[in-house]
Amino acid sequence: MQQFKDDFILFVEAGFIAVGQSDEDAASKLFKVSELLKPEDSLPKVGLGFMHLCKLELKQACTMFEEVLKKEPNNEMAKTFLGISLSLSPTEAAKGEKILADSVKGAHNPDVKQLAGTALDFVDKFVKKAPSPAQVQKPKGK
Repeated sequence: MQQFKDDFILFVEAGFIAVGQSDEDAASKLFKVSELLKPEDSLPKVGLGFMHLCKLELKQACTMFEEVLKKEPNNEMAKTFLGISLSLSPTEAAKGEKILADSVKGAHNPDVKQLAGTALDFVDKFVKKAPSPAQVQKPKGK
């Protein structure tokens, strides 16, 4: 195991790449290997949460990001991803929007700040736009 500790970040990056390629099995395995190599590091858990977010498994994604934030309250990436996850949830959209606005104002990492801003724009243009799919009524049959 020790010989692979130096490759921790490569396993995490490969996990994010696997998420981007919709390879859930590989992503899960790569993030779990990363957790084994550095159990104290929260990046693999952020990766697993990101995988759930991409699959629109919003409750699971929120759980992962909240676990990271309990341990690291200032983790900007987990906070922004939590905001995105909540903003896509019909009952938590306002809470997610607030978290994203906080990330835009307070994030130190310019990439995280830009991601939060883009997510806020998406919420304004598409999530808040009426009618939402939940509000559309099905046509009544004869």
